Amino acid sequence: MKLSKLFYDRDTCQVAQDLLGKYLVRVQNGIPLVVRIHETEAYVGPMDKACHAYNYRRTARTETLFAPPGTAYIYLIYGMYHCLNFVTEPEGTPCAVLLRGGAARAGIAQMAQNRYGKFPDELTPYQRKNFLNGPGKLCKALSLTKAQNGISLLGDALYLCDRLEDAGLVTPPEDTLPFDILSGPRVGIDYAEEAVAFPWRYQIKP
Repeated sequence: MKLSKLFYDRDTCQVAQDLLGKYLVRVQNGIPLVVRIHETEAYVGPMDKACHAYNYRRTARTETLFAPPGTAYIYLIYGMYHCLNFVTEPEGTPCAVLLRGGAARAGIAQMAQNRYGKFPDELTPYQRKNFLNGPGKLCKALSLTKAQNGISLLGDALYLCDRLEDAGLVTPPEDTLPFDILSGPRVGIDYAEEAVAFPWRYQIKP
């Protein structure tokens, strides 16, 4: 079944870890595009200088961070890359988890078209290796833009689930194996003073 509002309405760092191994489903033109989550980052607005809404800073851009848990927060960086975040903790508390990396599990042909305008068998080794290993790459592959900012993750267009069977597919045996979690500093936040060192980046250990 889909992850519920209660899943997101918890400590952000815990949610960021619990999201590893879960499946993100984006339905595009009736086609489920499915990514298994491999890497996340936590952002805790009330005390985290790396968060857009640090110290409850409320602007047109950050308004979505104050939405109910289980809301998609999508923003544009460098004027060209979109980033998908999952709003966490009680409504009014600006916290979220950034999706940083994953692996394609369904809808790969459509994702390849979205990402490169190619069919999967036309991708170069470099393109295959770097298909979904970054937040902007993920949003491009899933055709997510600011147009989807603020939508609920509890609906049918964009949601998360524990198993592929919950999306009408079959979970690969390798996805059912236990895994270890690596944690360390987040990426690209040199401006965030002491928050630079927070070990809030989480990955499935290769």
